[in-house]
Amino acid sequence: MLGLSAAPEAAQNYPAKSIRMVVPFASGGPTDILARSVGARLSEVWGQQMVIDNRAGAAGNIGAEMVAKAAPDGYTLLTASSGILTVNPTLFRKLPYDVLRDFAPVTMATSVTNIMVVHPALPAKSVRELLDIARQRPGQLSYASSGMGSASHLSMELLKSMAAIDVAHIPYKGAHPGVVDLVAGQVQVMLIGLPVALPHVRTGRLRALAVANKSVALPNMPTIAESGLPGFTVVNWLGVLAPAGTPREIISRLHAEIVKTVHLPEVKARLLVEGFEPIGSTPEKLGEEMRTWIPKWAEIIRKAGIRAE
Repeated sequence: MLGLSAAPEAAQNYPAKSIRMVVPFASGGPTDILARSVGARLSEVWGQQMVIDNRAGAAGNIGAEMVAKAAPDGYTLLTASSGILTVNPTLFRKLPYDVLRDFAPVTMATSVTNIMVVHPALPAKSVRELLDIARQRPGQLSYASSGMGSASHLSMELLKSMAAIDVAHIPYKGAHPGVVDLVAGQVQVMLIGLPVALPHVRTGRLRALAVANKSVALPNMPTIAESGLPGFTVVNWLGVLAPAGTPREIISRLHAEIVKTVHLPEVKARLLVEGFEPIGSTPEKLGEEMRTWIPKWAEIIRKAGIRAE
């Protein structure tokens, strides 16, 4: 009887200590920005420290595995990109976890619009001009991504396939390191989450050509489909998950507080300005989105011939 009552009692007292929120990428990227925004608010509400733990590497698999194998008590969470949850199951032949079996979805917190940016030394002022330059100089341009199989990688590979261009891929361990090298001119192009690129666009260190989808942060910026590649669109979102087996009461409490946080006027305004679109879905909706997009990305990966190195 004591064992049967332990889980409900733990859920009722949750949280009774600090919570670790694992970010499976380097600091400075969209996932990290969201985790810190949500974490700061939850720390205030609950009076418990939210420890942001950046575990970059292996296209997010290191951090994801850490959470998948953690105790299902609500004290270790994962802030994950859609790439980890819907791309990695196909990209890697064998994962040390199963995204549909080993995680308990909490919420799809936000969507993130990708933006195409170039180093100012590149003369392209639009997507159409960039595609023309790439066709004139096959294999001579390079683009940065936040890692093999990341949304920035697959989005650019989809664009390359649709536009029939040859641009070399340079993967980084996170979005921020890639943007740093783009600003430095080590690579020429990046199709990356708006929150990472926007500060550099505003200071003129990067030139924005177009967004993947319409964004509140840049309402007058054309989409890639409108400015040179009709039909191009990608969906990128960020979700919060716990280890499978986490008590439903804890999932419900996490869900309620995170959704409330991303829709607080001051938080929502900050997220919109930085390039996030607050969502706050149900746990069921996040699970459904994962099951829907795994086969969609699998088809794109197979067509592009992408393999994890």
